[in-house]
Amino acid sequence: MQQFVVWLVALLISWSSWVYAQEDANYLLGPGDKIIIQVYGEEELKIETQLTDSGKINYPFLGEIMAKGLSIKQLESRIYNGLKGDYFVEPNVFVGMVEYRPFFIHGEVKLPGGYPYQPGMTVNQAVALAGGLTERASKEKIFITREANKSKQENANLNTKVDAGDTITIEQRFF
Repeated sequence: MQQFVVWLVALLISWSSWVYAQEDANYLLGPGDKIIIQVYGEEELKIETQLTDSGKINYPFLGEIMAKGLSIKQLESRIYNGLKGDYFVEPNVFVGMVEYRPFFIHGEVKLPGGYPYQPGMTVNQAVALAGGLTERASKEKIFITREANKSKQENANLNTKVDAGDTITIEQRFF
């Protein structure tokens, strides 16, 4: 029985790691994300940078690269293709996430503001980071404004997934 429990826990851990890896693969870079870029064996090509509002980064030999809207793998490929041939025979490029851009939460939470995003985050987890709900908070009047479409507010609940750059609003309930 104990071996079965150990096996089940191992299975759940590997499954959750796979889920987060999938979410990470689908994550698109945007302004505020902090990334690291390395080329194996080329220390002078290692940079840690934050995407600006324009969504561009400045990389040695290649100049400005539009990173906004790309996945990490797509940016890796773009840098690889830019360096291959003219500068290197077969560059081993790595792009990694250092820090995701924040999400924002305001309204009836104890500590409104911007907080670091984590893949797989829900509104409930965001509320926990913001110190919890106030005594006047409504669990039915929760809205998310997605970074991709700031002109539209979506209805949400405590289990709704949050994306980097989103703004969560928790409204007051009527007594």
